[in-house]
Amino acid sequence: MVNKAGGWTFLTSHARVLLVIARDPTLTLRQVAATCRISERTAQAVVADLEQAGYLHRQRVGRRNQYTLHLEGTFRHPAEAGISVRALVEIHDNRKAGTAPPPA
Repeated sequence: MVNKAGGWTFLTSHARVLLVIARDPTLTLRQVAATCRISERTAQAVVADLEQAGYLHRQRVGRRNQYTLHLEGTFRHPAEAGISVRALVEIHDNRKAGTAPPPA
């Protein structure tokens, strides 16, 4: 049973923001924040972190930002060294499409 009052989740805000932007790279920060259920200020800080780490690039297009993801980067934690961020995005895309691989 999942503890709904628990203080932790499996995905960090960084992972959630990356996955939301992967789904739609034209979203505003306000939309990203609302989808991830975080503040705009947190969303802005997370995007800055992801950009500084090389996972995404933002470019101004008119009055909005457009994001380009660099999915060949690998996870930062040594336990997941060598696993590309693309793998996370593909798992998430498969889950959304209802085509997730069967459990091992």
